[in-house]
Amino acid sequence: MMREKLRWIAALLLATNLGIVAPGSALAAGPEVNAVGGAATSTPIKHLVVIFQENVSFDHYFGTYPHAANPSGQPFFFTSGATPTVNGLTQGLLERNPSTDKAGNFYQPVRLDISQNYTCDQNHDYTPEQQAFDSGLMDKFPEFAATPCPANPYSDVSGLGAGVVMGYYDGNTATGLWNYAQNYVLNDNFFGTNFGPSTPGAINVISGMTGNADPTASATAIAAGDVVNNSVIGDPDPAYDDCSGTEVAGMSSTNLNVGNLLSAKGISWAWFQGGFTPTTPATANAPAACATKTLRIDGTPETAYSPHHNPFQYYKSTSNPHHLAPTSIAEVGHDGQANHQYDLSMFQTAALANGLPSVTYLKANRAQDGHPGNSSPLDEQVFLVNTINFLQTLPDWPTTAVIITWDDSDGWYDHVMSPIVNTSASTADGLTGAGLCGTGVNALAALQSRCGYGPRIPMLVISPYAKNNIVDHTLTDQSSVVRFIEENWGLPQIDGSFDSVAGPLTNAFNFNFQRKAKLILNPSTGQVVSQ
Repeated sequence: MMREKLRWIAALLLATNLGIVAPGSALAAGPEVNAVGGAATSTPIKHLVVIFQENVSFDHYFGTYPHAANPSGQPFFFTSGATPTVNGLTQGLLERNPSTDKAGNFYQPVRLDISQNYTCDQNHDYTPEQQAFDSGLMDKFPEFAATPCPANPYSDVSGLGAGVVMGYYDGNTATGLWNYAQNYVLNDNFFGTNFGPSTPGAINVISGMTGNADPTASATAIAAGDVVNNSVIGDPDPAYDDCSGTEVAGMSSTNLNVGNLLSAKGISWAWFQGGFTPTTPATANAPAACATKTLRIDGTPETAYSPHHNPFQYYKSTSNPHHLAPTSIAEVGHDGQANHQYDLSMFQTAALANGLPSVTYLKANRAQDGHPGNSSPLDEQVFLVNTINFLQTLPDWPTTAVIITWDDSDGWYDHVMSPIVNTSASTADGLTGAGLCGTGVNALAALQSRCGYGPRIPMLVISPYAKNNIVDHTLTDQSSVVRFIEENWGLPQIDGSFDSVAGPLTNAFNFNFQRKAKLILNPSTGQVVSQ
């Protein structure tokens, strides 16, 4: 049953559109406070940290979990006898996938060794991903999603050709993530809300609503085919960001995200992203520039900031176009000139000084976000482990939950057909035929080009209240993060959002038990240091 919307959502939209309240300001007099001094919540979770990484299918990282090859000289994954298995690459999928007569995936799944941690980007656009699914047969990834890696600089995987798209890592490379899964909760039934690349995923994890793009702000993206039927399906940059390129999109002023909802109730929230601080500040005559570079573990410099990875910049109401810094560290998480958008370098300083905001999103530097072509599982591991080790040192940790998930699958093979909970029939669709995604018409908010769910991606929950060594099979998607925030802090649903059909994240928790032990990992190897 759809949860009832609160009446103040209409007031928020009206006031914002009339200019009565500034973008990012709160209508409410202040947050509702409970007995222990924080914003009232429906669960013991007072602080949610969403770590939003890049471009991983479930099978790509967890297809053989919890069984790793454990070759000599690589980080060893110790499997607990009680560790459950996942819906992964078993039951013949590793050897016959689905045939050996070249009628289907004529390349078999292949284990990528730790020495093959750098790969190139695969094709993960809206239409090719649907075509790779082949009406649910899941047998055309080499044909539609594969991008063979060139020899330079990917010599370790270049010999795989189109078969690289069938590649997967195990616990000898994704060691840290496997250790988090074995000690907390891994969901093997979590999906991208829609098919397609980073921008739809980023928008979905804060709103569940990629439709109603503003045609004026999105004109260049419409011309390029990245906005179809006023729904975002590609990777245009955000319209309200100085550091964007020329192809941009913006969401309608009537669209809301969780930032709007939290601000309206006076609840603290923040988005931290690597490279957000401009290298050249904006002036009256020129926009800001974002050219900061950081190093991968192999020494390669990568531009830190990616505009289309920042979903709040697509909304005028939650954007910080000129990348202004907060006036003080006390502003972080609250209304001010930075409008809740900050450089990642401020996160630890602000958390130590002020405590964690109620809701925090973290986006790594591109060198550490896991995106093939500019990062790797080992780079990503350094960021994830250092972040979670730090969070466990905070006084807020006992009431904190961390969600780790990804924006899209990158086109990597996954054998599970997603349930299509929202059909579409647009020129961009191709799941069940040209121009078709599913049968019938049940488009949310009567908007096309929002076919979903998309590919399966991993999701982990880490918290003192998380269950121990559990594989959760609850059907969930990126908008389930939105649903959890809405329900935990008593917020309304977002109009037209997948949050109305999203599964709950609460099955990952046991709110009657708070563990005291902390899991500390080595950021280089991902192996357990102490627990």
